[in-house]
Amino acid sequence: MRKALPIAVVLAVVATAAPGLAQGATPLQWGACPQGVHAPGMQCANLDVPLDHRKPDGRKIQIAISRLASKNPAKRRGVLLTNSGGPGGFGLDFPALLAALGLPRSVLDSYDIIGFDPRGVGRSTPVTCDLTEEQQLRGNVPPYARDAAEVAKHAERSKAVAEQCARSRTAFMLPHTTTANTARDMDRIREALGEKKISFLGYSYGTHLGAVYATLFPHRGDRLVLDSSLVPAGLDAEGGRLFARGLEDRFPDFAKFAAARPEYGLGTTAEQVRAKFFDLAARLDRAPVQGVDGAAFRLMTFAFTYADRQLPLLAESWRALDTNKPLPPMPAPQDLDNKVSSHLYVICNDARWSKSVESYQRDVAVDRVRYPMFGAAAANIRPCAFWRSEPAEPPVQVGDRGPSNVLVAQNTRDPATPLTGARQMRRALGDRARMVTADQGGHGVYVLAPNKCANDAVTAFLITGEHPARDVTCAAEPS
Repeated sequence: MRKALPIAVVLAVVATAAPGLAQGATPLQWGACPQGVHAPGMQCANLDVPLDHRKPDGRKIQIAISRLASKNPAKRRGVLLTNSGGPGGFGLDFPALLAALGLPRSVLDSYDIIGFDPRGVGRSTPVTCDLTEEQQLRGNVPPYARDAAEVAKHAERSKAVAEQCARSRTAFMLPHTTTANTARDMDRIREALGEKKISFLGYSYGTHLGAVYATLFPHRGDRLVLDSSLVPAGLDAEGGRLFARGLEDRFPDFAKFAAARPEYGLGTTAEQVRAKFFDLAARLDRAPVQGVDGAAFRLMTFAFTYADRQLPLLAESWRALDTNKPLPPMPAPQDLDNKVSSHLYVICNDARWSKSVESYQRDVAVDRVRYPMFGAAAANIRPCAFWRSEPAEPPVQVGDRGPSNVLVAQNTRDPATPLTGARQMRRALGDRARMVTADQGGHGVYVLAPNKCANDAVTAFLITGEHPARDVTCAAEPS
């Protein structure tokens, strides 16, 4: 069995400042957060929302919400909803995590920071596909396919997963677990909090969620930050294929890191480190080491380029596989069935997917040449090709109607959401948005990476609401 290799990856209401509850909204009952939620200083609550927002009096599901309240009523502006990414990412802990990572005091004073597990996820009403351990460990990114036969083999596995999702005890949620409905849940959260508008900070998939909210509710967003942006359509086939472009953009940073440290034995030039990648992948395809084959090695490399702090672990892992020494300790992933299942529920409903195995075989053949490191994984077939449920509505087309209140923050060398996709999002939002680009690698900009220029620009926008006059490029900073 393939070795588990995780993919990485917070109410002080002043009566004169906060509006009253919207008509018909139920006030939230704040209390202690559930056991297991590492949320120092936070409170949690549950909110009932319609399963189908077209039937507001119909069946309800539950959304779990957390709040890290401003401690400075004189400076409090409102609420800042957050999303950590995914889809399938848990969100209750996220406000506390952002605070621990250094979310500026001015932002913590200005907003109650709100986290939530989106519908289908974690402490909210969860979904499942009853995945086996092996299916869970395959995760959300398809395996690297060396030829058309391997695409066909993975198609059979993908079909089995899609059928399990359709038979699961939570299949009633299939047509309604979408980004559009999560955005509508966010607006129910806004009502329950008694706010006329909400601000938003979303990372990765959270950028698509924020853009969909801005499109569906153009005048209910206050200040919206989209950090590490997907293409406007979200994590569809195009967005998924961009993982391959992202690794090609990002890999030179790792190659430079490894080449400067001969103790890893991976080469003394960037070219030698890149050659080592292909050599190791081929060797592991022929003879897996410690349960890691070539496909798992490629996925591990992709995942551990998300942050500079992970590069030493990646280099140590390469050295261990190269010399057949024990792999370094890695954190065990948790709640994988729900994470993978909720991911599939959303992406398979959010976009139109080809049902032709041959079309994926052609895409894999093209991207294996165009992006040799990871193209034949990112273009490979997903369970969405065999999805049994039709979404309740067409996908939302992100557009430029509404006020100019969106800031896109982006690294130049992001492995998961490369710059080319963020530029597409910026164009789709038109004059609603400005973009701040930081000349650095990794997935995540604001408080997650050290570029002071980019971080200051996002903080200034959240505090003042003023866009930069034009798009901004922030130079690389000394390491």
